[in-house]
Amino acid sequence: MLRGKGHYLKQLTAQTHIQSAEVGTELEGSTPPSVFIGSWNYPKVWAGPMMTPCHGDTAIYDSPEQWIPEHVGQERIIGYRVNLVRGKKAAEVTDVENRFVEKLQEIALSAGSIDGEASFTHEPRGFSISDEHMPHGPSAVIEDFRVDGGRWDGSLEKVYYDGDLKAADAMMELYGEDVPFSRMQKALSVGAMGDERKRRLVPTRWSITACDTTLANRLLAEVRHMDVLDCHQVYEFDSLNNHYAVILTPTAWQYEWTEAFLHIIGNEELIFSDHETNLGKKGYSSVGGCYYSCKFAVLEALARMGRQAGAIVLREAYRGYVPLGVFNVRENVRAALTQPPTEFESLPEALTHVGGGMRLPIEKFIAEGRLLKDLYLGRQSNLKDFS
Repeated sequence: MLRGKGHYLKQLTAQTHIQSAEVGTELEGSTPPSVFIGSWNYPKVWAGPMMTPCHGDTAIYDSPEQWIPEHVGQERIIGYRVNLVRGKKAAEVTDVENRFVEKLQEIALSAGSIDGEASFTHEPRGFSISDEHMPHGPSAVIEDFRVDGGRWDGSLEKVYYDGDLKAADAMMELYGEDVPFSRMQKALSVGAMGDERKRRLVPTRWSITACDTTLANRLLAEVRHMDVLDCHQVYEFDSLNNHYAVILTPTAWQYEWTEAFLHIIGNEELIFSDHETNLGKKGYSSVGGCYYSCKFAVLEALARMGRQAGAIVLREAYRGYVPLGVFNVRENVRAALTQPPTEFESLPEALTHVGGGMRLPIEKFIAEGRLLKDLYLGRQSNLKDFS
C-alpha cells in the first residue's frame, strides 16, 4: 500500500510546478528560524539553514501551527515556503560539536527570527515538495554563512543544557510548556536535546515522525486510564482542499486513518488506509507519516477531554490539493477536534451523517477500512468492557 500511495504522490508532485525565489550566490536576509536536515546518504547527510531574502520578523514562513487557525490559504503558504532558500553542507550525523552544526543549533533554539548572510557555490535553484515535510524553495551547497547572535527560547535552552534528560522526556517537558511542535522538532533535528552522549543530527522528516510518535505514545499512556466516551461523536473540518471527518467511538483506544484522493490528477479515486487495535501497531505505517500526525492530534484532544475513545478518521483530498507535509494533517485534525461535536447513539447514525459531507459514498470507506468495517458489521469484541 505504501508503494501505491508513494507512487501516486510522486506522480502528483512531479506535475506540481512552483516558481521559487530567485537569488544569487550571495544572500542576506532572515531565518524564521528554520533548518533542514536531509536523509539521503545517511549517516552522512546534507544539513543547513533556510533563509529568506527578507529582513525582520519572518517567523510566519515556518510556523505551521498558526496557518490553519488564522485561515491562511494554500497559495499564501506556498508563497512563504518557496521563499525559503536552503543552504546545504555535508555533515556526519554524530558530529554535533563542529562549528557549522553549532550555528544550526543557534538558529533552531532562537526565540525568533535572526538575520544572517550566506554564500553558495552556485545560484540556488529548484524547489522541494513532499507529503512528509513542508515545501521549500531553491537550494545550493553553502560555502559559508553567519547568523547574528540572538536570544534563545528559554524552554529549548533548558533542555539543551540538560545533558542527562532523555529526548522523549524533553519532548513532553516542552509540550507541557506549550512549545510549538515545529520548534521542538527542529531542536531534535539539530541534535539539541536528549542524552548528550547520544545526540546526533536527525533528518527532518524522521524527526517529525519521532516527535509525533513520542508525544502520542505518552498521551496514550494517560488516556488508557480515562473513562470511555459514552456516545459516538463526529467532528468535521474543511481546509486547503481537504475535508476531514473524525468519529470518536465509545470503545477503548483503537484507531484508523483512511484517506481518499479524488480527481486531483485526472479521474482517479484512490483510497489508502491503516489502523491499530487496542494492542498497538507493529512496524511503520503503510500510509506514511500522516498516520502518526493524525494519531497525535486525536490523542491530544482525548487527553484534553479527559476521555478514552476509539477514533476513525476519514479524509478526502480534492482537485487543487498540493502536498504540503504532514503538518497539513496534524493541524487540520487538531482544528477539527476544536469544533463542537455532533453526537449519535450508534455508528450507523454517525456514518450516515458523515456521508452527507463526503463526495465518495461512505460504503467505499467502510469497504477499505478494516477497523471501520469490523465495527460497522459488529464483529469487534466489546472493547468498552475490555477497558
